[in-house]
Amino acid sequence: MPQYTTDALILRTYRLGESDRIVVFLTRDRGKKRGVAKHARQSRRRFGGALEPMTCGRVAYVEHESRELVFLHYVEPIRSPLLAADGSVLGYAEYFAELIDEWAQDADPNETLFRLGWSVVDSMIEGVPIEPLARYFEYWLLRLQGVYQPDPRVSEGARAFLTAARELSPLGLRDVTVSGQALAELEAAHRALIRMHLEKDLHSVRVLRDMRR
Repeated sequence: MPQYTTDALILRTYRLGESDRIVVFLTRDRGKKRGVAKHARQSRRRFGGALEPMTCGRVAYVEHESRELVFLHYVEPIRSPLLAADGSVLGYAEYFAELIDEWAQDADPNETLFRLGWSVVDSMIEGVPIEPLARYFEYWLLRLQGVYQPDPRVSEGARAFLTAARELSPLGLRDVTVSGQALAELEAAHRALIRMHLEKDLHSVRVLRDMRR
């Protein structure tokens, strides 16, 4: 029963019985994992505040050859969207986490996707405007999956933003000027691509839509 310690992004959790949780997390070096966090709803020492979507942390877990679920020993948070000054970004943390969860493959290492997620969390904490950051994340996620298709109908402003996104880190978005109209065009184009490839609408998209009302 090998034990592993690595950096990870927390993606989502589910209740398991009265006190446990199933945790889905993306590791830096071993792909996506699903693990049982025993007494997670009671133990603040091992898991308190560390299981929120897009929490970046150090995890320790044990794998059993005959079991699909690993045993999650602890999560030590390093960075979290909870540290962002603007609490409204938390809905976007769930959106980013759901997108990563949908595309990341079980036990298939994808360090580039992991680094994209980690850098987006850093940017949320540093106060990068959330709408440009969301369009940046969608753009790079779709590119990394090899399914990005430019929409010829978007405006020059939208195309200029994508050109900047190809060259900049997420933190660099603070210096990019882009109109709300251009961001709305890209949101519609990206969401259409995501819906086409996943063949469904994401739950977090509906949550974000409700937040804007």
